[in-house]
Amino acid sequence: MRARRTMSRVRAALSHKLTQFILLLLLAFLIFRFGIPLLSSVITGTAAPVPAHLMWTIYMPLVVFVLLLFISADERWWSEFKRPLHTLIVEQEPSGLVRTRRILLVTIPLLAGLAVYLVIRPDVSAPPELRSIHPAPPGSVTVDGQQIDLRTAVNPFRDASGAPDPAGLVEGRGVYGRNCVVCHGDSLEGNGLFAASFRPRPADFTDPGTIAQLQESYLFWRIATGGPGLPPEGKGWNSAMPAWAGTLSADEIWKVILYLYDATDQLPRAVGE
Repeated sequence: MRARRTMSRVRAALSHKLTQFILLLLLAFLIFRFGIPLLSSVITGTAAPVPAHLMWTIYMPLVVFVLLLFISADERWWSEFKRPLHTLIVEQEPSGLVRTRRILLVTIPLLAGLAVYLVIRPDVSAPPELRSIHPAPPGSVTVDGQQIDLRTAVNPFRDASGAPDPAGLVEGRGVYGRNCVVCHGDSLEGNGLFAASFRPRPADFTDPGTIAQLQESYLFWRIATGGPGLPPEGKGWNSAMPAWAGTLSADEIWKVILYLYDATDQLPRAVGE
């Protein structure tokens, strides 16, 4: 009899809209935190975790908004959802409820303060490994079934003097506009529509500390393999850029590189420098 009453209470609790709201939030967190990296690992062989700042500033708030919108669409559901919260915040009886309210009013600000402290406190520990903003590339990379030697590769759309092919330049501008502009921006300054969502922000190609210091073969590797292709020493400056190999052909990657240098009025480092 007692077990039956217990099961009845559990079913009643699980059918309550506030309980379902909390459980769905927990499910969404588990999907973002563990499900997406696991799925990406199964599909691509590389785990791609959701950045924490995106999960807590965009994805989880969006889930909360959608759930509240859904519950509030039905007045009966909305009243059921609000009733426990109203009781906890407003009611003066019983005394245990008042004690619970007081404990929460003290605990929640303390936990919020602790969370802020843990985020902003300085970390003086040494990095676990050496880091490099521009880590050394591998010897070669394979795109479209073709193995490209990054130590000797040159852009096939430049002539012997280094001048870009005009038609290739036009096509490269189109590739940039279709695939890169939303992050790197119209002016190539890393200020695209989605730029503020990433840590670190997309590269500012007009900065003389970026592509002006690099050979075109290095850019080919970074574009082809994206953030997932960075070696361990580059993880301190990890990139949200996807691996474009498989989406862009090798020729398209070379052409967009032409456009990057031409649009920023810069020249790449020569092979061997």
